[in-house]
Amino acid sequence: MKKNTVFQLSQYDVTQQIIETLTNVYSRSVLFSITAKAKDAQKIADEQKMSISTVYKILSNLEVLALVYVDKFEISNAGKKIKYYKSRIKKAEIIVGGINPTLNLQSN
Repeated sequence: MKKNTVFQLSQYDVTQQIIETLTNVYSRSVLFSITAKAKDAQKIADEQKMSISTVYKILSNLEVLALVYVDKFEISNAGKKIKYYKSRIKKAEIIVGGINPTLNLQSN
C-alpha cells in the first residue's frame, strides 16, 4: 500500500486549509470585517475595496471551512435573497513548532 506524502495529507487536513486561508490577506480582511456585525457581500466588497466576485469566492470558502455563517436573510426590492454573513471567530493563533502546526481559534 502506497503512503501519502506530507503534502498530499495536508490537502485533506482541515487545520491546514484553515491556516492557508488565514494567511491570505484578502480572506483575513473579509473574515475579520464581519466579527462585530453581520454584513452582506456587497457591503464587505465596498468596505474592503474588493470586487464582489472575489468577496463571494472568499465567503464561499470561509463557509465551507465553517469560519462564517449566514446570520440572516433579507429580500431586496428586486426580490433577490441577500445573505448577511458573520464570523464564527474573533481571534486566531497559529503556532508552528515542527511539521504539524497548532491552530487556536477563539469563538466570536
